[in-house]
Amino acid sequence: MTKAHDYWKPLIAAFETHANPEIAAGAEKYMRNQYSFYGIPSPTRAIIFKDFIKTYGLPDPVDLDEVILNAWQLPQRDMQYAAMNVLDKKINKMPAQSIFLFEKLIQQKSWWDTIDFIAPNLVGPHFKRYPEIRDETISRWMDSGNFWLQRSCLLFQLKYKQATDEKLLFELCTQLSSEKEFFIRKAIGWALRQYARTAPERVRNFVVKTDLQPLSRKEALKHL
Repeated sequence: MTKAHDYWKPLIAAFETHANPEIAAGAEKYMRNQYSFYGIPSPTRAIIFKDFIKTYGLPDPVDLDEVILNAWQLPQRDMQYAAMNVLDKKINKMPAQSIFLFEKLIQQKSWWDTIDFIAPNLVGPHFKRYPEIRDETISRWMDSGNFWLQRSCLLFQLKYKQATDEKLLFELCTQLSSEKEFFIRKAIGWALRQYARTAPERVRNFVVKTDLQPLSRKEALKHL
């Protein structure tokens, strides 16, 4: 079993103090018994994490990748959430090559709860900060055959609003339109539905003209 990095030990001690087996069992069932949980309600976990950061600060930049990857190997899902929260606080100071860290996290212990945070909250801002790495990264992820990487390509612009690269979004949705994987079909609809808040008619026109899967079409037009 992976040993916790020294940085995480105070947080783990606090989590263990507040652990609730009954809540943990429910969370594990909800996540299809793929991951273990301490059983801490999200608001309480957020308070514990805030106090931890206030006391111990964020990891040194030279240790960041090691600290994050260590959390990703620990059994409790709460530690992956903590790692993502640390990255969220560091995102505006991370170097361009951190995209490879995000790529690892997307591919390891993959499920919607991590991908749906990493894509819009980490990858999205990172591409804005380093636009020169965007197209090569997306091309590599789309060609990877890994549907979590492909889902990340669809979702990284969720918070872009008027800054959304419409051409890219529509191209990705078209490229993946025939995929049978649920998480891809759902992501296409989600990405289009979100952009429809900014450009409803352009999304409507795209959906009408594109041969999308029924789930993608339904989700895209949900609020139109």
